[in-house]
Amino acid sequence: MSREGVDHALRRLREERDRISASLLDLDGHEGSRLLEGARLTGETWRRWEDAKTRMTTLWALFDAYQRVLDTASELRGRSSRPDAATLVELTGLLAGQSVELPGGGEIPLHDRTLLGPQERRVTLDEAVEMMSAAYEFVAREIAAADAAWTALLLPLEEVEECWRETARLAHALDGTRHPELDRVGRELTALGRVVRSDPLSLVRDGRPDTGRLDRVRAALTTLGDELAGVARMRDDYEELIARVTASIEEVESTERRAREAHATALVKIQSPNLPEPSQGLGVALRDRLAALERLREAGRWVELAGRFAELERAAAEALERARGDLRLSAGLLDRRGELRGRLEAYRAKAARLGVVEDEQLTELYGEARDTLWTAPCDLRRATTVLAEYQRAVRACESETGTRR
Repeated sequence: MSREGVDHALRRLREERDRISASLLDLDGHEGSRLLEGARLTGETWRRWEDAKTRMTTLWALFDAYQRVLDTASELRGRSSRPDAATLVELTGLLAGQSVELPGGGEIPLHDRTLLGPQERRVTLDEAVEMMSAAYEFVAREIAAADAAWTALLLPLEEVEECWRETARLAHALDGTRHPELDRVGRELTALGRVVRSDPLSLVRDGRPDTGRLDRVRAALTTLGDELAGVARMRDDYEELIARVTASIEEVESTERRAREAHATALVKIQSPNLPEPSQGLGVALRDRLAALERLREAGRWVELAGRFAELERAAAEALERARGDLRLSAGLLDRRGELRGRLEAYRAKAARLGVVEDEQLTELYGEARDTLWTAPCDLRRATTVLAEYQRAVRACESETGTRR
């Protein structure tokens, strides 16, 4: 190399060294690197960081060797403003030859070794830069991956942990005892927190942090929080809610009573009603459950009380529907008798308007239908049949009257 070539190469290499030094210092000071150094890593993240640290050690050792060569060349060039041919040959060897001694074999990455040891013991300055660049990119990629995983997972994790603490405080204020589902979610969150803080890379899927488990815990806590908030509202509105369910129970009792009365009446007034016995004791059972709620309230067990209250409301609604069904069965037969009576009198009035009320057949049918409907017990089947015959006879008379006109 000429003197000008040597000077040009030295300027380029010094600038390159400064950039490499700045990049290595930035990498060392990167927040992700500090997090990795300070964390108690496990699993996938520990394995990858150990590999990255080995590469980083090699990178710094190689940079030191690179810098020593550059310092030697700079010192040699500085001895004379016009170096002789021997000096230029030596400078050429340093700047363009295989002048950089690689670190010891134990620190050389596996892909740079052979069965007999390192492939080369010395490399050029440019080759050293290429090796440092490859190691730098590997380490930077691993740090960036861990940093991205922590960035995506740590803040949501802390938010969910705070949500759990708030939910736990609410549960304790409501009940004062342990909440099994909240405890289960807490154990899941604790286990997930250990993974996020010690092995975030194990949660990376296809290059992106997988927040699925965290999202499921958040959803479970949201559901629990909503339920507990509902319990708190129930506690605040307890008197009003109890009054409402008490009114429902009273309606069940009233409907039960009416169903029994209608059933007894139907047995007397309807022939062969084939009615099942109406339900009994529904209201009594509900009042027993209502009393149990009061004992839970006195003990301050609001979470359990809320569940029992919801069950009581459902039971009261079901009991009321059942009692109403019993009432409809019995009252329906009596209503049917009333309907047939009304229809009979309506067709009687129609026969009078047609002037055929004294017709012998109509008089006979009307008398039979009336006797059947006003006799207790009433044979509804027979009454329905006779009424149908009476209706047909009245319509026949109406047709004949119309034809004569």
